[in-house]
Amino acid sequence: MAKMTPRTLSGFMELLPQPQQQMERMMQILRETYSLYGFTPLDTPVIEASEVLLAKGGGETEKQIYRFQKGDADLALRFDLTVPLAKYVALHGGELSFPFRRYQIGKVYRGERAQRGRFREFYQADIDVIGDGKLDITNEAEIPSIIYQTFTRLGLKRFQIRVNNRKILNGFYAMLGLTEQSGAIMRTVDKLDKIGAEKVRALLLSDCGITEEQAAEILKFIAITGSNSDVLAALAGYGGRNELFDQGLSELNTVVKYLADFGVPEENFAVDLTIARGLDYYTGTVYETTLLDHPEIGSVCSGGRYDNLAEYYTDRQLPGVGISIGLTRLFYVLGEQGMLNPALPTAPADVLVLPMTEDLAPAITLSTRLRAAGVRTQLYTEQKKFKAKMNYADKIGVPYVIFLGDDEIAAGVVACKDMATGEQTKLGFDETLALIEKGLAEKSKGAVILE
Repeated sequence: MAKMTPRTLSGFMELLPQPQQQMERMMQILRETYSLYGFTPLDTPVIEASEVLLAKGGGETEKQIYRFQKGDADLALRFDLTVPLAKYVALHGGELSFPFRRYQIGKVYRGERAQRGRFREFYQADIDVIGDGKLDITNEAEIPSIIYQTFTRLGLKRFQIRVNNRKILNGFYAMLGLTEQSGAIMRTVDKLDKIGAEKVRALLLSDCGITEEQAAEILKFIAITGSNSDVLAALAGYGGRNELFDQGLSELNTVVKYLADFGVPEENFAVDLTIARGLDYYTGTVYETTLLDHPEIGSVCSGGRYDNLAEYYTDRQLPGVGISIGLTRLFYVLGEQGMLNPALPTAPADVLVLPMTEDLAPAITLSTRLRAAGVRTQLYTEQKKFKAKMNYADKIGVPYVIFLGDDEIAAGVVACKDMATGEQTKLGFDETLALIEKGLAEKSKGAVILE
Protein backbone atom coordinates (compact mmCIF):
# COMPACT_ATOMS: atom_id res chain seq x y z
CA MET A 1 0.00 0.00 0.00
CA ALA A 2 1.33 3.40 -1.01
CA LYS A 3 2.12 5.64 1.94
CA MET A 4 0.57 9.05 2.25
CA THR A 5 3.08 11.87 2.70
CA PRO A 6 2.35 13.54 6.05
CA ARG A 7 2.09 17.33 5.93
CA THR A 8 0.79 20.24 7.97
CA LEU A 9 -1.68 22.54 6.25
CA SER A 10 -0.41 25.98 5.27
CA GLY A 11 -1.18 28.54 7.96
CA PHE A 12 -1.33 26.01 10.79
CA MET A 13 1.37 25.78 13.46
CA GLU A 14 2.68 22.50 14.86
CA LEU A 15 5.38 22.78 17.48
CA LEU A 16 8.01 20.29 18.55
CA PRO A 17 7.99 19.32 22.27
CA GLN A 18 10.51 21.91 23.53
CA PRO A 19 8.96 25.02 21.92
CA GLN A 20 5.54 23.65 22.93
CA GLN A 21 6.74 23.74 26.53
CA GLN A 22 7.79 27.38 26.02
CA MET A 23 4.33 28.19 24.69
CA GLU A 24 2.71 26.41 27.66
CA ARG A 25 4.89 28.42 30.06
CA MET A 26 3.65 31.66 28.47
CA MET A 27 0.04 30.49 28.75
CA GLN A 28 0.52 29.58 32.40
CA ILE A 29 1.85 33.06 33.20
CA LEU A 30 -1.17 34.59 31.44
CA ARG A 31 -3.58 32.39 33.41
CA GLU A 32 -1.88 33.18 36.72
CA THR A 33 -1.83 36.93 36.04
CA TYR A 34 -5.45 37.10 34.91
CA SER A 35 -6.52 35.08 37.94
CA LEU A 36 -4.77 37.57 40.24
CA TYR A 37 -7.26 40.20 39.08
CA GLY A 38 -10.36 38.10 39.68
CA PHE A 39 -11.00 36.86 36.14
CA THR A 40 -12.69 33.50 35.74
CA PRO A 41 -11.67 31.05 32.98
CA LEU A 42 -14.14 30.47 30.15
CA ASP A 43 -14.12 27.97 27.29
CA THR A 44 -16.70 28.51 24.57
CA PRO A 45 -17.31 26.03 21.70
CA VAL A 46 -14.99 26.17 18.69
CA ILE A 47 -18.00 25.48 16.43
CA GLU A 48 -21.07 27.71 16.48
CA ALA A 49 -24.12 28.21 14.31
CA SER A 50 -23.07 30.48 11.42
CA GLU A 51 -25.90 32.91 12.13
CA VAL A 52 -24.52 33.41 15.66
CA LEU A 53 -20.97 34.15 14.51
CA LEU A 54 -22.05 36.33 11.59
CA ALA A 55 -24.58 38.41 13.53
CA LYS A 56 -22.04 41.24 13.82
CA GLY A 57 -20.12 40.27 10.70
CA GLY A 58 -20.54 40.32 6.97
CA GLY A 59 -18.00 41.71 4.52
CA GLU A 60 -14.46 40.61 5.31
CA THR A 61 -15.55 38.44 8.25
CA GLU A 62 -17.81 36.36 6.03
CA LYS A 63 -15.00 35.95 3.47
CA GLN A 64 -12.56 34.69 6.11
CA ILE A 65 -14.81 32.42 8.13
CA TYR A 66 -14.51 28.62 7.92
CA ARG A 67 -18.09 27.57 7.20
CA PHE A 68 -19.54 24.13 6.50
CA GLN A 69 -22.73 22.07 6.46
CA LYS A 70 -23.42 19.11 8.74
CA GLY A 71 -26.78 17.67 7.80
CA ASP A 72 -29.20 20.60 7.86
CA ALA A 73 -27.01 22.66 10.20
CA ASP A 74 -25.08 25.69 8.89
CA LEU A 75 -21.96 25.78 11.07
CA ALA A 76 -18.75 27.77 11.34
CA LEU A 77 -15.48 27.84 13.28
CA ARG A 78 -15.12 30.84 15.60
CA PHE A 79 -12.95 33.62 14.12
CA ASP A 80 -12.42 35.44 17.44
CA LEU A 81 -13.32 35.02 21.13
CA THR A 82 -15.43 38.19 21.48
CA VAL A 83 -18.49 37.16 19.48
CA PRO A 84 -18.82 33.79 21.32
CA LEU A 85 -18.49 35.76 24.57
CA ALA A 86 -21.36 38.01 23.49
CA LYS A 87 -23.53 34.96 22.82
CA TYR A 88 -22.50 33.38 26.13
CA VAL A 89 -23.37 36.45 28.20
CA ALA A 90 -26.70 36.93 26.39
CA LEU A 91 -27.57 33.25 26.91
CA HIS A 92 -26.48 32.95 30.54
CA GLY A 93 -26.92 36.55 31.71
CA GLY A 94 -29.54 35.56 34.28
CA GLU A 95 -27.11 33.17 35.96
CA LEU A 96 -24.01 35.40 35.93
CA SER A 97 -22.88 37.96 38.50
CA PHE A 98 -22.00 41.38 37.10
CA PRO A 99 -19.54 42.82 36.49
CA PHE A 100 -18.62 39.55 34.80
CA ARG A 101 -14.85 39.14 34.44
CA ARG A 102 -13.59 36.36 32.20
CA TYR A 103 -10.41 35.29 30.55
CA GLN A 104 -10.11 32.85 27.69
CA ILE A 105 -7.14 31.36 25.90
CA GLY A 106 -8.29 29.45 22.87
CA LYS A 107 -7.83 28.78 19.17
CA VAL A 108 -9.62 30.79 16.51
CA TYR A 109 -9.79 30.27 12.74
CA ARG A 110 -9.56 32.67 9.81
CA GLY A 111 -9.33 31.64 6.19
CA GLU A 112 -7.06 34.52 5.22
CA ARG A 113 -3.94 34.23 3.08
CA ALA A 114 -1.25 32.49 5.09
CA GLN A 115 1.99 34.46 5.36
CA ARG A 116 5.02 34.62 7.59
CA GLY A 117 3.89 35.11 11.17
CA ARG A 118 0.23 35.07 10.14
CA PHE A 119 -1.74 31.92 10.74
CA ARG A 120 -5.16 30.52 9.86
CA GLU A 121 -5.38 28.72 13.19
CA PHE A 122 -3.99 30.64 16.14
CA TYR A 123 -4.38 31.22 19.87
CA GLN A 124 -5.92 34.37 21.24
CA ALA A 125 -5.68 35.31 24.92
CA ASP A 126 -8.54 37.62 25.91
CA ILE A 127 -9.81 39.31 29.04
CA ASP A 128 -13.08 41.23 29.26
CA VAL A 129 -15.11 42.94 31.96
CA ILE A 130 -18.85 43.05 31.21
CA GLY A 131 -21.26 45.31 33.06
CA ASP A 132 -25.02 45.20 33.42
CA GLY A 133 -26.36 48.53 32.16
CA LYS A 134 -23.29 50.46 33.33
CA LEU A 135 -19.55 49.85 33.67
CA ASP A 136 -17.31 52.16 35.69
CA ILE A 137 -14.51 54.04 33.90
CA THR A 138 -11.97 52.59 36.36
CA ASN A 139 -12.13 49.32 34.43
CA GLU A 140 -10.77 51.12 31.37
CA ALA A 141 -7.62 51.90 33.34
CA GLU A 142 -7.35 48.54 35.07
CA ILE A 143 -7.36 46.60 31.79
CA PRO A 144 -4.13 48.21 30.43
CA SER A 145 -2.57 47.87 33.90
CA ILE A 146 -3.14 44.12 33.53
CA ILE A 147 -1.43 44.27 30.13
CA TYR A 148 1.54 45.90 31.90
CA GLN A 149 1.65 43.23 34.61
CA THR A 150 1.28 40.41 32.10
CA PHE A 151 4.07 41.57 29.81
CA THR A 152 6.33 42.41 32.76
CA ARG A 153 5.85 38.91 34.22
CA LEU A 154 6.68 37.43 30.81
CA GLY A 155 9.98 39.35 30.87
CA LEU A 156 9.24 42.24 28.51
CA LYS A 157 10.43 45.69 29.58
CA ARG A 158 10.57 47.87 26.48
CA PHE A 159 6.94 48.00 25.46
CA GLN A 160 4.39 50.78 25.28
CA ILE A 161 0.63 50.70 25.76
CA ARG A 162 -0.81 53.38 23.48
CA VAL A 163 -4.13 54.80 24.65
CA ASN A 164 -6.81 56.94 22.97
CA ASN A 165 -10.56 57.49 23.18
CA ARG A 166 -12.95 57.10 20.23
CA LYS A 167 -15.22 59.83 21.61
CA ILE A 168 -12.40 62.34 21.22
CA LEU A 169 -11.98 61.32 17.59
CA ASN A 170 -15.70 61.29 16.79
CA GLY A 171 -16.12 64.64 18.53
CA PHE A 172 -13.20 66.15 16.62
CA TYR A 173 -14.53 64.94 13.26
CA ALA A 174 -17.94 66.35 14.18
CA MET A 175 -16.26 69.74 14.72
CA LEU A 176 -15.02 69.48 11.12
CA GLY A 177 -18.46 68.51 9.82
CA LEU A 178 -17.29 64.96 9.07
CA THR A 179 -19.60 62.88 11.28
CA GLU A 180 -20.76 60.67 8.40
CA GLN A 181 -17.22 60.01 7.24
CA SER A 182 -15.77 59.44 10.74
CA GLY A 183 -15.66 55.63 10.48
CA ALA A 184 -13.83 55.69 7.15
CA ILE A 185 -11.45 58.40 8.42
CA MET A 186 -10.56 56.37 11.53
CA ARG A 187 -9.89 53.25 9.48
CA THR A 188 -7.61 55.31 7.24
CA VAL A 189 -5.77 57.04 10.10
CA ASP A 190 -5.28 53.63 11.74
CA LYS A 191 -2.92 52.80 8.84
CA LEU A 192 -0.55 55.68 9.68
CA ASP A 193 2.23 53.51 11.13
CA LYS A 194 2.18 51.22 8.07
CA ILE A 195 1.92 53.70 5.17
CA GLY A 196 2.99 57.10 6.53
CA ALA A 197 1.35 60.54 6.71
CA GLU A 198 1.48 61.40 2.99
CA LYS A 199 -0.30 58.23 1.90
CA VAL A 200 -2.85 58.71 4.70
CA ARG A 201 -3.45 62.23 3.39
CA ALA A 202 -3.91 60.91 -0.15
CA LEU A 203 -6.42 58.28 1.03
CA LEU A 204 -8.32 60.86 3.10
CA LEU A 205 -8.77 62.96 -0.04
CA SER A 206 -9.54 60.13 -2.46
CA ASP A 207 -11.53 57.66 -0.34
CA CYS A 208 -13.13 59.75 2.41
CA GLY A 209 -14.42 62.66 0.32
CA ILE A 210 -12.89 65.47 2.39
CA THR A 211 -11.23 68.75 1.49
CA GLU A 212 -7.54 69.65 1.57
CA GLU A 213 -8.20 71.92 4.55
CA GLN A 214 -10.00 69.16 6.49
CA ALA A 215 -7.20 66.68 5.73
CA ALA A 216 -4.64 69.20 6.99
CA GLU A 217 -6.61 69.67 10.24
CA ILE A 218 -6.80 65.91 10.76
CA LEU A 219 -3.08 65.38 10.17
CA LYS A 220 -2.28 68.31 12.49
CA PHE A 221 -4.52 66.80 15.19
CA ILE A 222 -3.10 63.28 15.08
CA ALA A 223 0.44 64.70 15.05
CA ILE A 224 0.04 66.07 18.61
CA THR A 225 2.83 64.40 20.59
CA GLY A 226 4.86 64.84 23.76
CA SER A 227 4.44 63.63 27.32
CA ASN A 228 1.01 62.47 28.39
CA SER A 229 0.42 65.76 30.21
CA ASP A 230 1.52 67.69 27.10
CA VAL A 231 -0.92 65.83 24.86
CA LEU A 232 -3.78 66.20 27.34
CA ALA A 233 -3.05 69.94 27.65
CA ALA A 234 -3.08 70.30 23.85
CA LEU A 235 -6.41 68.46 23.67
CA ALA A 236 -7.85 70.80 26.31
CA GLY A 237 -7.39 73.59 23.74
CA TYR A 238 -10.06 71.92 21.59
CA GLY A 239 -12.51 71.70 24.50
CA GLY A 240 -15.88 73.42 24.79
CA ARG A 241 -16.84 73.01 21.12
CA ASN A 242 -18.32 69.50 21.13
CA GLU A 243 -19.98 67.62 23.98
CA LEU A 244 -18.81 64.18 22.83
CA PHE A 245 -15.21 65.40 22.53
CA ASP A 246 -15.34 66.87 26.05
CA GLN A 247 -16.72 63.60 27.44
CA GLY A 248 -13.96 61.60 25.75
CA LEU A 249 -11.28 63.96 27.04
CA SER A 250 -12.64 63.67 30.58
CA GLU A 251 -12.56 59.87 30.30
CA LEU A 252 -9.02 59.90 28.90
CA ASN A 253 -7.81 62.14 31.74
CA THR A 254 -9.33 59.70 34.24
CA VAL A 255 -7.75 56.66 32.56
CA VAL A 256 -4.30 58.31 32.49
CA LYS A 257 -4.59 59.25 36.18
CA TYR A 258 -5.68 55.77 37.24
CA LEU A 259 -3.04 54.07 35.12
CA ALA A 260 -0.42 55.85 37.20
CA ASP A 261 -2.32 54.88 40.37
CA PHE A 262 -2.30 51.24 39.24
CA GLY A 263 1.49 51.46 39.15
CA VAL A 264 2.09 51.60 35.41
CA PRO A 265 5.26 53.67 34.72
CA GLU A 266 4.75 56.52 32.27
CA GLU A 267 7.43 55.12 29.97
CA ASN A 268 5.13 52.12 29.41
CA PHE A 269 2.00 54.01 28.33
CA ALA A 270 1.34 56.98 26.11
CA VAL A 271 -1.63 58.95 24.84
CA ASP A 272 -1.55 58.46 21.06
CA LEU A 273 -4.17 60.18 18.92
CA THR A 274 -3.42 57.95 15.92
CA ILE A 275 -4.91 54.92 17.70
CA ALA A 276 -8.45 54.39 16.49
CA ARG A 277 -8.87 50.61 16.15
CA GLY A 278 -10.50 49.72 12.86
CA LEU A 279 -13.51 47.96 14.38
CA ASP A 280 -16.61 50.13 14.64
CA TYR A 281 -17.94 48.56 17.84
CA TYR A 282 -15.34 50.36 20.00
CA THR A 283 -16.98 53.40 21.60
CA GLY A 284 -14.59 54.73 24.26
CA THR A 285 -11.04 54.00 25.38
CA VAL A 286 -8.93 52.03 22.88
CA TYR A 287 -5.51 50.39 23.29
CA GLU A 288 -2.64 49.09 21.21
CA THR A 289 0.59 47.68 22.61
CA THR A 290 3.88 47.66 20.71
CA LEU A 291 7.40 46.39 21.39
CA LEU A 292 9.60 49.49 21.24
CA ASP A 293 12.59 47.66 19.76
CA HIS A 294 10.48 45.80 17.21
CA PRO A 295 7.90 48.21 15.76
CA GLU A 296 7.80 46.10 12.60
CA ILE A 297 5.84 43.47 14.53
CA GLY A 298 2.92 45.87 14.96
CA SER A 299 0.45 45.66 17.82
CA VAL A 300 0.88 42.61 20.09
CA CYS A 301 -2.13 43.39 22.27
CA SER A 302 -5.15 45.55 21.48
CA GLY A 303 -8.71 46.22 22.55
CA GLY A 304 -10.97 48.81 24.07
CA ARG A 305 -14.38 49.82 25.40
CA TYR A 306 -17.63 48.84 23.71
CA ASP A 307 -21.07 50.00 24.87
CA ASN A 308 -23.22 47.05 23.98
CA LEU A 309 -21.52 43.70 23.68
CA ALA A 310 -24.58 41.56 22.96
CA GLU A 311 -26.92 43.92 21.06
CA TYR A 312 -27.50 41.30 18.34
CA TYR A 313 -28.65 38.70 20.85
CA THR A 314 -30.51 40.60 23.59
CA ASP A 315 -32.09 43.96 24.45
CA ARG A 316 -30.17 43.95 27.71
CA GLN A 317 -27.50 46.68 27.80
CA LEU A 318 -24.15 44.96 28.38
CA PRO A 319 -21.22 47.39 28.11
CA GLY A 320 -17.71 46.02 28.36
CA VAL A 321 -14.00 46.60 27.99
CA GLY A 322 -11.38 44.07 27.00
CA ILE A 323 -8.11 43.26 25.31
CA SER A 324 -6.81 40.45 23.12
CA ILE A 325 -3.28 39.09 22.70
CA GLY A 326 -2.55 37.30 19.42
CA LEU A 327 -0.57 34.66 21.29
CA THR A 328 0.53 32.46 18.38
CA ARG A 329 1.81 35.43 16.37
CA LEU A 330 3.56 36.87 19.46
CA PHE A 331 5.21 33.52 20.17
CA TYR A 332 6.31 33.19 16.54
CA VAL A 333 7.88 36.64 16.25
CA LEU A 334 9.57 36.34 19.66
CA GLY A 335 11.11 33.07 18.51
CA GLU A 336 12.25 34.66 15.24
CA GLN A 337 13.88 37.50 17.17
CA GLY A 338 15.67 35.05 19.49
CA MET A 339 13.83 36.47 22.49
CA LEU A 340 12.57 33.21 24.03
CA ASN A 341 14.75 32.23 26.97
CA PRO A 342 16.55 28.96 26.03
CA ALA A 343 17.87 28.45 29.57
CA LEU A 344 14.49 27.71 31.13
CA PRO A 345 13.62 24.01 31.50
CA THR A 346 11.50 22.63 28.65
CA ALA A 347 11.62 18.94 29.59
CA PRO A 348 8.37 17.02 30.14
CA ALA A 349 9.72 15.80 33.50
CA ASP A 350 12.04 17.02 36.23
CA VAL A 351 13.46 13.59 36.98
CA LEU A 352 14.02 10.48 34.88
CA VAL A 353 14.23 7.32 37.00
CA LEU A 354 16.37 4.54 35.50
CA PRO A 355 15.85 1.17 37.22
CA MET A 356 19.05 -0.91 37.23
CA THR A 357 17.38 -4.07 38.57
CA GLU A 358 15.04 -6.68 37.13
CA ASP A 359 12.51 -6.04 39.90
CA LEU A 360 10.94 -2.67 39.12
CA ALA A 361 9.07 -2.39 42.42
CA PRO A 362 11.69 -0.16 44.17
CA ALA A 363 11.84 2.19 41.17
CA ILE A 364 8.04 2.35 40.99
CA THR A 365 7.86 3.15 44.71
CA LEU A 366 10.54 5.85 44.39
CA SER A 367 8.78 7.44 41.40
CA THR A 368 5.49 7.46 43.31
CA ARG A 369 7.15 9.16 46.31
CA LEU A 370 8.71 11.83 44.07
CA ARG A 371 5.37 12.57 42.39
CA ALA A 372 3.66 12.77 45.78
CA ALA A 373 6.23 15.46 46.69
CA GLY A 374 5.28 17.43 43.55
CA VAL A 375 8.27 16.46 41.40
CA ARG A 376 7.40 15.60 37.78
CA THR A 377 8.84 12.14 37.39
CA GLN A 378 9.14 9.78 34.43
CA LEU A 379 9.93 6.11 34.96
CA TYR A 380 11.97 4.63 32.11
CA THR A 381 11.26 0.90 31.73
CA GLU A 382 12.40 0.19 28.18
CA GLN A 383 14.85 -2.68 27.84
CA LYS A 384 17.70 -0.78 26.21
CA LYS A 385 21.42 -0.32 26.78
CA PHE A 386 22.56 2.25 29.31
CA LYS A 387 23.96 4.54 26.61
CA ALA A 388 20.59 4.62 24.81
CA LYS A 389 18.85 5.48 28.06
CA MET A 390 21.21 8.40 28.69
CA ASN A 391 20.83 9.57 25.10
CA TYR A 392 17.10 9.67 25.72
CA ALA A 393 17.63 11.74 28.88
CA ASP A 394 19.79 14.19 26.90
CA LYS A 395 17.27 14.50 24.07
CA ILE A 396 14.30 15.34 26.30
CA GLY A 397 16.46 17.71 28.36
CA VAL A 398 15.54 16.27 31.74
CA PRO A 399 17.40 18.14 34.56
CA TYR A 400 18.01 15.09 36.81
CA VAL A 401 18.50 11.37 36.29
CA ILE A 402 18.17 8.90 39.16
CA PHE A 403 19.88 5.49 39.00
CA LEU A 404 18.49 2.81 41.26
CA GLY A 405 20.51 -0.40 41.44
CA ASP A 406 21.02 -3.19 43.99
CA ASP A 407 23.76 -1.26 45.82
CA GLU A 408 21.57 1.85 46.22
CA ILE A 409 18.57 -0.21 47.34
CA ALA A 410 20.68 -2.11 49.90
CA ALA A 411 22.21 1.12 51.26
CA GLY A 412 18.89 3.00 51.29
CA VAL A 413 20.24 5.81 49.10
CA VAL A 414 19.44 7.37 45.75
CA ALA A 415 22.05 7.99 43.04
CA CYS A 416 21.14 11.30 41.38
CA LYS A 417 22.91 13.05 38.50
CA ASP A 418 22.54 16.75 37.67
CA MET A 419 22.57 16.64 33.86
CA ALA A 420 23.68 20.27 33.50
CA THR A 421 26.74 20.07 35.76
CA GLY A 422 27.47 16.35 35.62
CA GLU A 423 27.59 16.25 39.44
CA GLN A 424 26.41 12.96 40.95
CA THR A 425 25.33 12.36 44.55
CA LYS A 426 24.31 9.36 46.66
CA LEU A 427 22.02 10.51 49.45
CA GLY A 428 18.89 9.45 51.28
CA PHE A 429 15.51 10.20 49.75
CA ASP A 430 14.81 13.34 51.79
CA GLU A 431 18.25 14.82 51.06
CA THR A 432 17.94 13.97 47.36
CA LEU A 433 14.47 15.54 47.21
CA ALA A 434 15.74 18.73 48.88
CA LEU A 435 18.66 18.86 46.42
CA ILE A 436 16.34 18.44 43.42
CA GLU A 437 13.84 21.03 44.65
CA LYS A 438 16.61 23.58 45.27
CA GLY A 439 18.14 22.90 41.86
CA LEU A 440 14.80 23.17 40.05
CA ALA A 441 14.11 26.50 41.74
CA GLU A 442 17.48 27.81 40.51
CA LYS A 443 16.99 26.44 36.98
CA SER A 444 13.52 28.00 36.74
CA LYS A 445 14.72 31.49 37.61
CA GLY A 446 14.48 33.99 34.82
CA ALA A 447 11.80 35.29 32.51
CA VAL A 448 10.28 33.51 29.54
CA ILE A 449 11.22 36.41 27.25
CA LEU A 450 14.66 37.99 27.00
CA GLU A 451 15.20 41.54 25.75
